[in-house]
Amino acid sequence: MVVFTVLYPAAPGAKFDQAYYDATHIPLVREAFTPTGLTDVQVLKGLPGPDGSPAPFVVIVNLTFRDAAALQASLGGARAPEVMGDVAKFTDITPVTQVSLPV
Repeated sequence: MVVFTVLYPAAPGAKFDQAYYDATHIPLVREAFTPTGLTDVQVLKGLPGPDGSPAPFVVIVNLTFRDAAALQASLGGARAPEVMGDVAKFTDITPVTQVSLPV
């Protein structure tokens, strides 16, 4: 199993349409990448810290893939441009990504 994490940093004035993300983008990700090995999607919405400080990220999403080959097949596959092209429809934030192996 390998996890592809996408983090959307919070920034003053940044646009992030949570409703579009939840109703359209995440279903598109599932539809596009499940055939090539996506096994789970976890969306985490940033909340203020215990001291009231703002969350450093608007949203964090963990995409779990069967293995590294499945991740590569998805991100390098025929539907990847469609998924990546959809990002501009819900945010102007440049996401940060990380590939991780659960321990």
